[in-house]
Amino acid sequence: MERVQTGLRVERRLLKVLKGLAEYLDMSLGDLVEGIALHAFEGKAPFSPATMEKIQQLKAVYELTLTAEDAHRLVEK
Repeated sequence: MERVQTGLRVERRLLKVLKGLAEYLDMSLGDLVEGIALHAFEGKAPFSPATMEKIQQLKAVYELTLTAEDAHRLVEK
């Protein structure tokens, strides 16, 4: 396997939640994103109910109100 560095742009609050979740799960941000993508490609949920609870807590802390409905509709300021 070969990993590459990328200049991925992500909404600020979403990135904070992802970083917080990676820290909570004791993994790198890259490993977290890879896992989410691989689960999504197979139509599988990437997180347990306990992890989903932690995500909700992180979303509240970082005031992330975006949902799946907002995907592909975000407009940069």
